Amino acid sequence: MKTVNATEVARNFSEVLDGVERRHQTYVVTRAGKPIARITPVPSPNGVEVKRLLRDHAADASWPDELAALRASPTAEERDWTG
Repeated sequence: MKTVNATEVARNFSEVLDGVERRHQTYVVTRAGKPIARITPVPSPNGVEVKRLLRDHAADASWPDELAALRASPTAEERDWTG
């Protein structure tokens, strides 16, 4: 974790974002020596996380029927687009 003051971040924002994106660097932004913000990489879900989510949230048994009804409901609309 790197500490930088707000002025440095403002002047070098593109470089800070590069550090976050490419090196997974986290920055603590200070103003007058006081920490005020943290810039960190956005966590990306991995396979373990996805499996946990699927395991923790049961499938909706009525979903296939609802999907079939939705697919059957639209009708083609006849319009004269020429005028």
